[in-house]
Amino acid sequence: YIKILPGHAQRCLLTPSLSPRKRTTSQSKSEPPLLRTSKRTIYTAGRPPWYNVAGTTFTEAFVIGLCGGSASGKTTVANKIIEALDVPWVVLLSMDSFYKVLNKEEQELAGKNEYNFDHPDAFDFELLVTVLRKLKKGKSIKVPVYDFTSHSRRKDWKTVYGANVVIFEGILAFANKELLKLLDMKVFVDTDSDIRLVRRLKRDITARGRDIGGVIRQYNRFVKPAFEQYIEPTVPLADIVVPRGGDNFVALDLIVQHVHSQLEKRCPSLSTCVCLRSALASAHQGQPLPKTLSLMLATPQVRGMHTIIRNKETNRDEFIFYSKRLMRLLIEHALSFLPLKPVLVETPQGALYEGKRLSGSRITGVSILRAGETMEQALTAVCKDIRLGKILIQTNHHTGEPELHYLRLPKEISEDYVILMDSTVSTGAAALMAIRVLLDHDVPEERIFLLSLLMAEMGVHSVAYAFPGVRIITTAVDKEVNEQFHIIPGIGEAKQAVH
Repeated sequence: YIKILPGHAQRCLLTPSLSPRKRTTSQSKSEPPLLRTSKRTIYTAGRPPWYNVAGTTFTEAFVIGLCGGSASGKTTVANKIIEALDVPWVVLLSMDSFYKVLNKEEQELAGKNEYNFDHPDAFDFELLVTVLRKLKKGKSIKVPVYDFTSHSRRKDWKTVYGANVVIFEGILAFANKELLKLLDMKVFVDTDSDIRLVRRLKRDITARGRDIGGVIRQYNRFVKPAFEQYIEPTVPLADIVVPRGGDNFVALDLIVQHVHSQLEKRCPSLSTCVCLRSALASAHQGQPLPKTLSLMLATPQVRGMHTIIRNKETNRDEFIFYSKRLMRLLIEHALSFLPLKPVLVETPQGALYEGKRLSGSRITGVSILRAGETMEQALTAVCKDIRLGKILIQTNHHTGEPELHYLRLPKEISEDYVILMDSTVSTGAAALMAIRVLLDHDVPEERIFLLSLLMAEMGVHSVAYAFPGVRIITTAVDKEVNEQFHIIPGIGEAKQAVH
């Protein structure tokens, strides 16, 4: 391993790299500017595609492991590295979130500062490895929130998703073999024991409500021996050792440089354009339409409504009225593909009627903002008390690529049938990203229904090729997409007309 000494200004080549995070709470963080309201946070620096035209994730998140004794300054090192990284969609994961749930006897010991929180047995490594493995693969995960006052897990867990870089920190970050396999870079923060004791006294007394005598007894009985037995012996496992923590700017600079170089090698979308939309435009040409496509029957009524909404002379009110009417017909058509089970009911006349009822799960609607939001009214008019989610995907005007900026999905969405809505689908780039988000939240392909007023053949092929289990439902399919990726003949910008 490489030990960076104070004042050592030499540039060194490092092995796999990692970057630290905030303590005690696990969360998602983005360094670029944010738009915040009372209810939502929107990343102004969006997440570029993390998958290829086949819908498969092409790179795993880069995981940085940060180890060190209690109060060694891991949090400070983590924050400074994240500030210098300037990479959007960084996830911070703390080992403190994974303390085991204590039984009554252990609760009493903890209340008297007689429970060893620094021993490996105090941590739920099985849950920790499972969570970090899923996060590394780009999946949505739930992180427990540990309450140090009551020594228990809170009822509500945090949902974390969308990691380009994961920074994992903890006193025993290197103590588990399966955990070590998930770390791309291992950093050990080496701080003098007297400094660590002073910091721990300040933290536990002010932030955790402990008394000075109890903190010192706990330190001498548990913290110091655990450091000598379990933490200090893991120093040789580190790729880089950082003395003096956050004050060692040379070491921090080297770590940041190495992380950037690794990200450029592993995830080109962070530094160069993946050109997903262009790749979609050149793929699947001349192929027959897929069997997963359901095209609504072009009745005279449907053709008449299309004539109105496609006509550039149609005024805004007429466009809105007939678009909404068409949307409602589309929703009704889509619901016919949901699995139904036979049910027998009794009529007011006392006779039995053999009917149908939705089999099992709920229905959730998810709109791709902004245009997909125009279809929500039709969905809620047809499906009573339906849950709604939103995914904001916008095109980066410099690269032409879709970018994920914001998502809000209902809880336990993996158990639902999801109606994914967008007013038009041209290349399918935004639809692919939205479906990939749903899959990362464990929604099965066969439970996803993509609905759109109008699609281009290119978009249909793109979605069907990447996700053959997704049902694609639309009122019409046009053959061409121009150089600006607009559908030809198309219906124009529906989102501007409806809002």
